[in-house]
Amino acid sequence: MNKLISTLVAFFAASILLYSTVFIVDQRSYAIVFAFGEVKSVVSEPGLHFKLPAPLQNVIFLENRILTIESPEAERFITAEKKNILVDTYVKWRIAKPELYFVSFGNDEARARNRLSQIVKEALNEEVTKRTVRDVISGQRDTVMQAIRKKVTDEAISIGVGIVDVRLERVDYVQESVASVYERMKAERFSAAKKLRATGGAENEKIRAEADRTRTEVMAKAEKEAQTIRGAGDAEAAKIYAQAFSQNPEFYRFYRSLEAYRASFKSKNDFLLVDPNSEFFKYFKAPGSSSGATVPTKK
Repeated sequence: MNKLISTLVAFFAASILLYSTVFIVDQRSYAIVFAFGEVKSVVSEPGLHFKLPAPLQNVIFLENRILTIESPEAERFITAEKKNILVDTYVKWRIAKPELYFVSFGNDEARARNRLSQIVKEALNEEVTKRTVRDVISGQRDTVMQAIRKKVTDEAISIGVGIVDVRLERVDYVQESVASVYERMKAERFSAAKKLRATGGAENEKIRAEADRTRTEVMAKAEKEAQTIRGAGDAEAAKIYAQAFSQNPEFYRFYRSLEAYRASFKSKNDFLLVDPNSEFFKYFKAPGSSSGATVPTKK
């Protein structure tokens, strides 16, 4: 009986000793083996590993996954134009150098989060204070994030932390600044609209002047061509008349007298005070008559 008890005690002691010399690392963790507070090795490969039994060596486990820090509330920053803005950020990070991280924070993740939050805040403050509200909100937002990411990455690596990403979730005005910002935006839009209207008015006048000039040129050219055509037509008509009337000069004189009579007696109210024997009434006389008798009319 005593032998059995001794065997069981030895078995349990060996089991406890064996259990204290092995540890399992999964893919989500790092294992740091240390003795009396001094780091002996860092194990990142998943699987079964061995160490000296406690208290000669102990093991602690650190996260190997990507972690997130989100600001609990928007932080207030002052821009280059002395305007207050509120910024929400989040940081994706992981432990890049387990030994350095352990030396910096031990196994206290809360301390690491606080330190990272402070680094991000300092980097953000440095970038915001040298830019305007417009730059931070829209104009240079990507540039701001890249600059912050670089600063945070460079400083975080010195404490064993690797930065995966840094983002500005929300950038907004402080409530008391909203009204003044809206008024400034409104004034800027009015100024832009006024400038556009002035530009449009000047362009309108330019187009009208060009159209009037073109119209004048076209009309002058058309009038010139019309006068040329009329002159050519009149010349051609005169030529035809001359050719026609040269065949019978007496008939031409008779025809021109009829034209003169028609022009002189257009209205019933028109009258002429002329000597009946004048040359004007030559063709009112009977043909061949020298006494001045008028042409007989039909009854």
